Amino acid sequence: MMGVKTLLLALLIAALEGAGSMPGSLTDVISTDVSLRGVVLAAAVRFNDQSNDAFLFKPSAILRAQRQVVKGLRYVVDLEISRTLCRKRDQNQDLTRCDLQPEGSLQQTFECHTEVWVVPWSNETRTLEMDCQT
Repeated sequence: MMGVKTLLLALLIAALEGAGSMPGSLTDVISTDVSLRGVVLAAAVRFNDQSNDAFLFKPSAILRAQRQVVKGLRYVVDLEISRTLCRKRDQNQDLTRCDLQPEGSLQQTFECHTEVWVVPWSNETRTLEMDCQT
């Protein structure tokens, strides 16, 4: 467990050093950022928990991502979440193993705005806001 905390602390320090602007201001995050992956997956889990759809949805594109250092890391992300082939009833929660629906009547994508707060040293991730539109 100590290794995870050390890694998360290193990510926080890297975020602070890489900000290049005023402390506490929003800075852009590249879509391949490792810590961002966890944030968008947390957003997808929240979306799936709130959805009455028979299928699971997963992130299909990151449109914009920013990070702010405030008693942890606050991420502000605009992303697309798309319907997969995995059904909720199958209890498959590993979204990386779920392929997206092919083009057709079941294909559906939502554009979402989310804010997620991550506190690495206490292993806490909380979705503060999740707003999605078709």
